[in-house]
Amino acid sequence: MPQATARAPSREDFAALLEESYGQTEAFEGTVIKGRVVAIEKDLAVVDIGLKTEGRVPLREFTGHGGEAAPGVGDEVEVYLERVENALGEAVISRDKARREESWVKLEQAFEKNEKVEGVIFNQVKGGFTVDLGGAVAFLPRSQVDIRPVRDVAPLMGVAQPFQILKMDRRRGNIVVSRRTVLEESRAEQRHEIVANLEEGQVIDGVVKNITDYGAFVDLGGIDGLLHVTDIAWRRVNHPTEALNIGQQVKVKIIRINHETHRISLGMKQLLDDPWQGIEAKYPMGLKMRGRVTNVTDYGAFVELEPGIEGLIHVSEMSWTKKNAHPGKIVSTSQEVDVQVLEVDSAKRRISLGLKQTLRNPWEAFLEGHPVGSDAEGEVKNKTEFGLFVGLDGDVDGMVHLSDLDWQRPGEQAIEDYKKGDKVTVRVLDVDVEKERISLGIKQVGADPFASKGGGETGEASEGGDIRKGGVVTCQVILVNEGGIEVKIAGTELTTFIKRAELARDRAEQRPERFAVGEKFDARVTLLDRKAHKVAVSIKALEVAEEKEAIKQFGSADSGASLGDILGAALKARGEADKKAK
Repeated sequence: MPQATARAPSREDFAALLEESYGQTEAFEGTVIKGRVVAIEKDLAVVDIGLKTEGRVPLREFTGHGGEAAPGVGDEVEVYLERVENALGEAVISRDKARREESWVKLEQAFEKNEKVEGVIFNQVKGGFTVDLGGAVAFLPRSQVDIRPVRDVAPLMGVAQPFQILKMDRRRGNIVVSRRTVLEESRAEQRHEIVANLEEGQVIDGVVKNITDYGAFVDLGGIDGLLHVTDIAWRRVNHPTEALNIGQQVKVKIIRINHETHRISLGMKQLLDDPWQGIEAKYPMGLKMRGRVTNVTDYGAFVELEPGIEGLIHVSEMSWTKKNAHPGKIVSTSQEVDVQVLEVDSAKRRISLGLKQTLRNPWEAFLEGHPVGSDAEGEVKNKTEFGLFVGLDGDVDGMVHLSDLDWQRPGEQAIEDYKKGDKVTVRVLDVDVEKERISLGIKQVGADPFASKGGGETGEASEGGDIRKGGVVTCQVILVNEGGIEVKIAGTELTTFIKRAELARDRAEQRPERFAVGEKFDARVTLLDRKAHKVAVSIKALEVAEEKEAIKQFGSADSGASLGDILGAALKARGEADKKAK
């Protein structure tokens, strides 16, 4: 049989083989493959990846971020194949991307297991830093660098250290890590171990680490305890810096330990004797002594009686007269003052003090200098709907009630005569020292017109006439208006108003204009109320009474006088009386 001869491959067969070869090589694109360094050209490593092509990788991709050492000729390396062949016929490869791909796989596994990863801080960016996690670059926010703000991060740069992955997004290539979380976990373990070896009541040495407005943090050897400002000393400490300095060695007592939160409360004053022991015997009620004002508040002032012992002067016990004044206007910090012990409560550690009790009660002093019934000078401080407040000696005030302003006029009318700042003379009517009240009168300074001689229901006749109900008095006109006339009863300070209807018995004569100011005439008293200080007089009532008297006197059966004679006689007698009055 003739031997078969081999057929040379056709152009179609060659194309198929070439396409198969390209398909095999393209399958490696986007993956990490192994290659061998065949040459070093300046700062480039020439790597044979076994695909009939070679690629070049910058040496810095092998040594960057504290990575491995630069490779030599013949070394086997792993690279990431981006493209089998570029325009120059070379493979496009990258060591950085190879490391990144390897790193992402490991980081995702660590993230799922909540494990820590190792990295190196290598650059500072806006808002934080970048960290190399074995090829993958992560973002470290500034707030996650340390437990407390770090001013200088230089010592942390380029140092391999553990981090906790907070967030990963492979699609976007984002990784966020935290160094603070790792430190907090480590610190929590240390704190737990230290706290387990501490006991309440234990006395321990520490170092003042930080000072705030409310106290100081003391380092107890790996864990901090709070020394509150109220536990520094028995005396008042307004700010911890008054007694402590940062770095100071102190001996403290453990007051409380919270094993759940690892919070420790410390005290220094607890190592000293309690000055409140036996305080009631040392400061009995009524004791007067001197102290120093340590603090002034809206509600009073604190006074130090001895180191560690303070009492409060409440604002109500600061002054006898300045009831609404702020304590700061009466005393000032560091001022030495005399006080009296009012109350001691050892259980609550409170001492109530009085400042005004060391001064004389101004109401007692006023009563001593101005007994009831005496007169005093004062100044109108205020006008109210019920009277006047008058400032008196000793910085005390008294009140003149509306009813004590004037004998005859209503108080609402009389008060209009006064204004703030007026100087007045007043009569002391009553002084209540306990209630701190002084009652005054202005009308009492003058004579009571109803207390005049002859002024009463059955009094004697006075200069102005018989001032009693039914009596006849002489009046002088002081005011004329359409409704009547206002008159003053002669010989007294009494005034009254006679209405038009009471000016005459005859209607035609009931005309106010027929009277002139200053004119005098007689009238009959129709009302006299001593208690209410009211008096009323009437000309009409006098005329009626005179007619009745005339009829009685001249109109008897045996006199033979007519009614005209009787009236004539009455009018004649009336005329003579008017002449005498004028």
